[in-house]
Amino acid sequence: MSPADASTDTGPVPVHPGSSGPGGDSEETLDLRLPAELIALIAGEPRDADDRAGAGPLAAGDERRPSPTGAGSGFAADAGRRSALDTGSSFAAQADLPSAAQAGLPSAGEAGSLFETVAHSSAETDARSFSAADAALFSAADDDLLDHVAGWGPTGTSAGLFQLVPVRLDHDLPLISRWMNDPAVAAFWDLAGSQDRTEEHLCAQLTGDGRSVPCLGTLDGTPMSYWEIYRADLDPLARHYPARPHDTGIHLLIGGVADRGRGLGSALLRAVAELILSRRPACARVIAEPDLRNTPSMAAFLSAGFRFAAEVELPAKRAGLMIRDRSLRDVL
Repeated sequence: MSPADASTDTGPVPVHPGSSGPGGDSEETLDLRLPAELIALIAGEPRDADDRAGAGPLAAGDERRPSPTGAGSGFAADAGRRSALDTGSSFAAQADLPSAAQAGLPSAGEAGSLFETVAHSSAETDARSFSAADAALFSAADDDLLDHVAGWGPTGTSAGLFQLVPVRLDHDLPLISRWMNDPAVAAFWDLAGSQDRTEEHLCAQLTGDGRSVPCLGTLDGTPMSYWEIYRADLDPLARHYPARPHDTGIHLLIGGVADRGRGLGSALLRAVAELILSRRPACARVIAEPDLRNTPSMAAFLSAGFRFAAEVELPAKRAGLMIRDRSLRDVL
């Protein structure tokens, strides 16, 4: 089964710290809205009794201004919506407020102090929120894209104890290159030839950003297969199917001729799919795209609980899109 394009020209779009969104470092502007009555008092402009009736404190950032047409519109007409926005707040409705003192409103000087206090308190709250969001952003950026395949550990199969072991180029290259030169493998992987060709393929992943991890599959401690566990949603494959966040892909070859044609591939595919779903909680689907001509591979995926979703035209092959759903893991 040939791998998808291993190029690294696509990837996650980072949230740049300089953006104006949450966690950005662009200049923040504090925009507070004072009650309309307070604004009117400071400005020395009398307010209508109808405008005051039923009015409550405005929600933060909610722009409402007195209507130029007078009574019966503006704040009074919008009282119902304000009540919904300002749950738990109230302002005693009065027919007339003859003076600021009677209404319990502050003087202009007191209003200025109140504004400074509210602004300072809001700025502190925003700073705390920004810091928490920023910490979460950088924490997420440090996460391994595949949740540390090296630490997934062994899993039991009908054939023995199986484990994915990330490739060590200096130790594993000769073995993998030998497998790639097997005609049955070369027909679909297209990596036959000198070790340099296999080395180039492996290095592209080992020195990349971690979206694909090449592994040896060991059975009772003996290397017998080659695997690539990759982020399908971050791979060029995502251009060819409706990818979902954290879709995780599988490429596989069975190395030894004696291990082929006896159902071992199905057993290992099922075990690896279960490993992925167990070790990657955010992953809801395991994806594969074997060449449609490779009928043994297609059959192995179906036997392992994958479903055939579609035919996909890829740059190097026409593939069958195979999907193993987390929601069906206990059924298939």
